[in-house]
Amino acid sequence: MPEITERLNSLATKIDKQRDAIETEEATKNAFVMPFISLVLGYDVFNPNEVVPEYTADIGTKKGEKIDYAIIKDDVVQILVECKKIGEDLNINHASQLFRYFAVTNARIAILTNGDEYKFFTDLEKPNRMDEKPFLRFQVSDLDPVVIPELNKLTKEVFDLDSVLNAAEELKYVGELKRALATQFKAPDDDWIKMVASRVYDGSFTQKVRDLFSSLVPKAMKQFLADQVNDRLKAALGSQAYQTESDDASVSGPAASANVAQASVDHPDEKSDKGIETTLEEIEAYQIVRAIVCSEVSPARIAQRDTKSYFGILLDDNNRKPIARLHFNTGQKYIGLFDTEKNETRETIDTLDEIYKFADQLRATAHFYD
Repeated sequence: MPEITERLNSLATKIDKQRDAIETEEATKNAFVMPFISLVLGYDVFNPNEVVPEYTADIGTKKGEKIDYAIIKDDVVQILVECKKIGEDLNINHASQLFRYFAVTNARIAILTNGDEYKFFTDLEKPNRMDEKPFLRFQVSDLDPVVIPELNKLTKEVFDLDSVLNAAEELKYVGELKRALATQFKAPDDDWIKMVASRVYDGSFTQKVRDLFSSLVPKAMKQFLADQVNDRLKAALGSQAYQTESDDASVSGPAASANVAQASVDHPDEKSDKGIETTLEEIEAYQIVRAIVCSEVSPARIAQRDTKSYFGILLDDNNRKPIARLHFNTGQKYIGLFDTEKNETRETIDTLDEIYKFADQLRATAHFYD
């Protein structure tokens, strides 16, 4: 599914650049929602046999009410889309028309969106009655790769309603559980702290004990998450060859030369002893770069190696084929980009989303090695 990933990344870049210029719901639809329906889902927004804007269906005493878009497949309305202005909160109060239309059309999927955030609904709880909670939700500008296979099932090319509906219940509750766990990881409440502490402490849960575990539980949770990430990295990289100082010398240019003395990479089992710690932010940035350049090379060919001084992203796990370097070990984050002579230029970034600004250069670098 590299194509849908690339299209979503392209739309994310567009949202980032144009968000501040969009002031109305209509502008949101034109700038962000129509491109999502067209480029991501693959429906022709100018063909009324596929996409009907301002779709109307009389509902009881409600005459002439309109839904923003109805998406048609096999001559049947399959998906309803209701839009709000970019940045506007999406809650169930915004979905009143979706509720009404869901009950009187053949649609089994309803979408509520502000152009960046998307919430997908169906009728898991009562037939032909739209659920109040979405079974799938995501943000284009901060995309969770887990949702891409499910979103792909709704594209025109492989539209698979049964598959979506079969997976909807699991998606709904797994998503809710993930958000609940994320909340507890960020700021565990008293009940969560007491529940976790009771697994290791048998005494009376006094206020003094509560205060103690209020600091210990969040610390243990963060350390556990870091351990899980490091274990997965070790499993993924354990059989690879690791970078040496002589390898690093093959990357020419002043910046590369300055890094040679620090750039030796050890076996991951030795990382903790050598002061190398791979962070979640580095992994997320690596995934962004990987998604960008997969339009040029197979994702399986894109590898990563962490060092004390930078996090390297390579083609074919070959240090002579650097795609980018992440310099995240200081207060200011930098991404290192390479020209055809393998000279590195460091660009400052404040957020990981800014990596998308260098998409063309990253693709050109990956393409150059082939």
